[in-house]
Amino acid sequence: MKIGKIHGINGPIITVVDCDGFKMSEMVTVSEEHLIGEVISLKKDSVIAQVFEDTSGLRPGENVYARDIQLSVTLAPGIVGATFDGIQRPLEIIKEKTGAFISRGVTADSVDMNKKWPVKFLVSAGARVEGGGVIAQTPETESIMHRIMTPPNVSGVIISGCEDGNYTVTDVIATVEGGDGTIAEVTMAQKWPIRTPRPVKNKRTAHRPLITGQRVIDTLFPIAKGGAAAIPGGFGTGKTMTQHQLAKWSDADLIIYIGCGERGNEMTQVLEDFSKLHDPRTGRPLMDRTTLIANTSNMPVAAREASVYTGVTIAEYYRDMGYHVAIMADSTSRWAEALRELSGRLEEMPAEEGFPAYLASRLSSFYERAGFADTLSGGEGSVTIIGAVSPQGGDFSEPVTQNTKRFVRCFWTLDRSLAYARHFPAIQWLTSYSEYLEDLDQWYAANVGEEFAARRASVLKLLNEENKLMEIVRLIGGDVLPDIQKLTLEIARVIRLGFVQQNAYHDYDTFSPFSKQLKMMEIILYLHDKCMKLVDMNIPMRALRGEKIFEEIIALKYDVSNDEPEKMETYFSAIDAFYDKVYSENV
Repeated sequence: MKIGKIHGINGPIITVVDCDGFKMSEMVTVSEEHLIGEVISLKKDSVIAQVFEDTSGLRPGENVYARDIQLSVTLAPGIVGATFDGIQRPLEIIKEKTGAFISRGVTADSVDMNKKWPVKFLVSAGARVEGGGVIAQTPETESIMHRIMTPPNVSGVIISGCEDGNYTVTDVIATVEGGDGTIAEVTMAQKWPIRTPRPVKNKRTAHRPLITGQRVIDTLFPIAKGGAAAIPGGFGTGKTMTQHQLAKWSDADLIIYIGCGERGNEMTQVLEDFSKLHDPRTGRPLMDRTTLIANTSNMPVAAREASVYTGVTIAEYYRDMGYHVAIMADSTSRWAEALRELSGRLEEMPAEEGFPAYLASRLSSFYERAGFADTLSGGEGSVTIIGAVSPQGGDFSEPVTQNTKRFVRCFWTLDRSLAYARHFPAIQWLTSYSEYLEDLDQWYAANVGEEFAARRASVLKLLNEENKLMEIVRLIGGDVLPDIQKLTLEIARVIRLGFVQQNAYHDYDTFSPFSKQLKMMEIILYLHDKCMKLVDMNIPMRALRGEKIFEEIIALKYDVSNDEPEKMETYFSAIDAFYDKVYSENV
């Protein structure tokens, strides 16, 4: 074992001397307390390492041990449903050892090494397997079947093993002989370095939407499976709430929630809420398909920097099994602040607002690990990354937000004025955008119909026209507007309150199936067309406003449950009756 000596200490950064043989990105343990760290810089006669635990009390001269492996995560059954810190230590196990706060130097296996899993093999001895191929499976939870794969670098003929039974994650379940005569023993547990993306056969253009049940997202600013999105917003605008809704209702197979640098009480609420939530897809607890990574603002800053890589590596592992995984990173701004602090302690030349010059490359290395892929096992899977951004003072021109925009194709801007008006999700339709629409055109045409794009464009056009007209209204009042523009304002109000706004606490409205969203949009535009005909006949808007049809359409989302599609058709009849009544009374 290679051993060095501590020469200097600066917060989580230590300088090590007498360290011949240390390697870049190598995992180290510091002092006899075996604090976990990682080599981040090599010099001629010294090494700099970042320590993922509190360094209080360390002193020069103490030993630093090189472990000859990169900082890695353990990939095995037992990850789903668990809660980890930023370097994959299981918080529930640590709580039993040390109480509510993590003591320094405490260690625990990431997964239970003694639990026996019932393994059913899908291949037999004598079969040929390629790297990353699925050879067996075991039920990890009621919702997730864990597909056991050979490591990506192991291929050949199985010469022994493949017997159904109960195994621990460290038991050898198969032995593979490679073409060059090498022998590899396959277990259910793999180690994988967190900063190295897992290999795939081929990355494909994202072509299928991630259905979230949130109308403003699915209809106006959709994200594809395998896409990357950012949710920027100031304090109190609903970033965490939006991510909770996406975690609960999206049609991803697995959710990885990364609480990166958030307040401790907020993360406690997340942990408690997720443990109580029921998965609407299976009726089981949501934790049966969720993994939580909690690294709060009072935890060591270096572990915060590692937490997003830990999360995305776990996501890639389940993608390789053929699952569609969604990552909720809350928030990348706190992660960037960790980079800034570490960079400052390393005395690196700061760039804009003190962030390191490599901020953009680090952000890209994270978001670029999203994607829709053909896996080595012959299936398909995806990793979708949705990162919250918390710009200080709500200033979207700051470096983290601006650099994030370069690497995501979906930007859901949260607006403070909408949030304060109790309009949720507070996604501002004037400044948000999605670049996935062209990629998803084929899916919409095959599954929804050609009219979807035109209807979506009509809704956005009405909302944009409303914004222009409201500037006139604020200056000289709405009475001076012609009736055609008053109608635009009225229909835009119906869209805002009846379609874009969504109530997370209402049984029907918290989740809106895509079919219901499309029908709601069709009904609103049908109302607009009928009203246009009336206005074209010089019928005044006050006659139209005298009817209750606008409020009925707004209340549609509450009045029609998600399993009553036939009830939606009655609204077309109601609009026709409204048209006939107004026409007969005014013409």
